[in-house]
This record gives sequence, C-alpha cells and structure tokens, in this order.
Amino acid sequence: MPVRYVITTLKAGVKPEEYERWLREYDYRIEGPIDGAAQAGWHYIERIEVRNKDQYAKDLTSPAGQELIRQLYDRYLERAKNVFFWSEVIDD
Repeated sequence: MPVRYVITTLKAGVKPEEYERWLREYDYRIEGPIDGAAQAGWHYIERIEVRNKDQYAKDLTSPAGQELIRQLYDRYLERAKNVFFWSEVIDD
C-alpha cells in the first residue's frame, strides 16, 4: 500500500493547539520530533495510507477534498514550506 508523508509548517500566529484540535476533529495526524531538520521549521509529519493513488487524487478534487485543503491552508499551514513524498512497499 502506498504511504504519503506530509511534513508541515504552521503559519505565523497559529497556535499548535488550534491546529491539533482541527486535526483531531477534521483530520488525523501523527506527531513527533523530526531529527536532523531543526532549522527547517517543520512542526508535524503526517502519514496517510492510500489504497489507490488515483482515487486519492480524485478525492482531493471533490468538494469535500477541496474544503479540507481550503481549511488546511487558509487557516493553519504554510503551503510553500510543506514537503510531500510517497513511499512504496518493497517486496523481497
């Protein structure tokens, strides 16, 4: 199963507890220290398990997906400072 990771930076003035409340109420998250990247300013890393990349992309373009993106970037995150990458299962 592909996994997408999102490393994020909060907008100036956004309180972590506000963002974390939004995550608990609207999204799901995993948090923890990001060793070796202290100067990057990242605050969170999110792990998203995706069963189908095409469906995931379609879901993000749906009205609900667009509303999630709007809330995320209008209220909480510095879009230009976020990093996205994918991993795949490596079969032996």
